[in-house]
Amino acid sequence: MPATPDDFRARPPWWGGDLQTLRNFAVRVAVDLSAWPCAPLLFPMADGSGDRLLGFVHRLDAPTRPTVLLVHGLAGSSESSYMRGTAAHLLGQGHQVVRLNLRGAGASRALCKFQYHAGRTEDLATVIAALPAGLVRDGVCVVGYSLGGNAVLKLVGEERALPVRAAASVSAPIDLSAAAHRFLAPRNYLYHRWMLARMKREAMSEGASITEQEREAVLSAESVIQFDDRFVAPRNGFANAADYYARCSALGFLGTIRVPSLLIHADDDPWIPASAYRGWDWRSTPALTPALTRGGGHVGYHAAGDAATWYDRRIAAFFA
Repeated sequence: MPATPDDFRARPPWWGGDLQTLRNFAVRVAVDLSAWPCAPLLFPMADGSGDRLLGFVHRLDAPTRPTVLLVHGLAGSSESSYMRGTAAHLLGQGHQVVRLNLRGAGASRALCKFQYHAGRTEDLATVIAALPAGLVRDGVCVVGYSLGGNAVLKLVGEERALPVRAAASVSAPIDLSAAAHRFLAPRNYLYHRWMLARMKREAMSEGASITEQEREAVLSAESVIQFDDRFVAPRNGFANAADYYARCSALGFLGTIRVPSLLIHADDDPWIPASAYRGWDWRSTPALTPALTRGGGHVGYHAAGDAATWYDRRIAAFFA
């Protein structure tokens, strides 16, 4: 059943979608994970590129629930505050946790020539298949945020033979074209410039295998759509940005998801339109549980009365 709009109550003074979103950057909360020491895990990719993804696993002496794989969003990493916050919450609930750096992101950057994108689900499948036996004994749950949420939903919609018991997405751009065009709205001018700058910096960071022509394409892009059209699409075998969006949007895979999946999204998300969520016939897909609220912003959900985010509490309850 969908969450009712009254399920989420904003924490003062972070009222409205913009403030909920900006709190992630305005208030840098240090999430202490020292109670659960972590160890690195390397995942060689199976495409012959030599790329390796780096994750950090937090093990428990006596886990009581499935291991959870956390997948960050665009320009994020295993150290993003939302990744660390969810890790702390789920570890406290008895889940072992793996915080993954996608291809070319965060701590994986130095180990990769290439880079993740919204539909690169083969990387996630490789990681899950390579998890040590002790982590998959009770199955695996997967959580994705923003762009990572789109990838997670696409992954489970592809019906691969993986030990995934449940999935959850937070603020996922399930219609990539609509999300890209939303960034171009005048009200999102500052968001857009900030995000585009981070995308360019990540694409050209040290260690990336990028040609001079690709570098010029990155530098010349004046919008996220041009970036995807001139760099992401041709680099990954898509005809153009429109083709990339059409083939990688999770919206096209919702109908084939059989794994119990929780989809969290706010109407006031300034980056991702809610129209694709509101227009979906949820009765036709019983494996999907929508948690659609009026408020919460983009990967915000800073709620009154609790230090944990609203989405962390919803995800933990769903997995339980």
